[in-house]
Amino acid sequence: MSTPTAPAWAQRHLDDFVGHLAAERDRSEHTVRAYRGDVGACLAWCAEHGGTGSLREITLADLRSWLGEMSQQGVARSTLARRAAAVRTFFGWARRTGLVETDPALRLASPRRERTLPDLLTATSAGELLDVAEVAADDDPVHRRNRAVLELLYATGIRVGELVGLDVDDLDADRQVVRVLGKGRKERVVPYGAPAARALEEWLRDGRPRLAVPTSGPALFLGRRGRRVDPRQVRTVVHDLLRHVPDAPDLGPHGLRHSAATHLLDGGADLRMVQELLGHASLATTQIYTHVSAERLRRSYDQAHPRA
Repeated sequence: MSTPTAPAWAQRHLDDFVGHLAAERDRSEHTVRAYRGDVGACLAWCAEHGGTGSLREITLADLRSWLGEMSQQGVARSTLARRAAAVRTFFGWARRTGLVETDPALRLASPRRERTLPDLLTATSAGELLDVAEVAADDDPVHRRNRAVLELLYATGIRVGELVGLDVDDLDADRQVVRVLGKGRKERVVPYGAPAARALEEWLRDGRPRLAVPTSGPALFLGRRGRRVDPRQVRTVVHDLLRHVPDAPDLGPHGLRHSAATHLLDGGADLRMVQELLGHASLATTQIYTHVSAERLRRSYDQAHPRA
């Protein structure tokens, strides 16, 4: 389904808004594109169904009707929540810049997101995956890279986008920490353990120099042609190696992030420490992993206790 085009009278407002997001709020290109699409679709709907010809004519009722129609069409709650957030951000900006006198989206509520527990590996399966990666890390430099990638993903719980953006200088081998640029361009420092340190040392010593070319730049992880590895390549590596782990779910890099967070909490890590490691802006985002741990405990109890 194609995204409706915003009416002509709204195009300049949209251009100014996305310029504000990119220049003043330093939002990522992906976020800016998503917000433009969501707000544009909302304004197009209001123009078609409400007959509005300017921002000042849009009401809270219009916005609620827009969300309601999408809900009836079966749009996911998470998508509805994102679109409502984009519209609230837009009208908040419009109010501050004088485009509207009152903010119609001020009381626009987001549908409560459905909390689904993520698939993840058991600690045993995670260990088996990393054993597979170690065995596969023969003299081929790409195989050495794959081992280092998996060890670092599981050791740190960083996002695949954060991993592929790493440069060599982001590693501090002496302290065994990595400097990560996360969402909103917020920087954080994340520790990693001895197995990841060994895999990274072997990659930097015996793997990366054999793939590097003059145009490689400072990228930590490289592909066969010497360019910075991309997220798709990393996802393929995770899926391919997981096929060799019996009974393991088919996960991507984000599954390793979920697994790392859950195993940290299972091991007694403080929730706020895990929040800082993962780079979550809100503690509520991190709390889903406590539910994962509780669900696993429930299953273990049901299987083991004679009166469960």
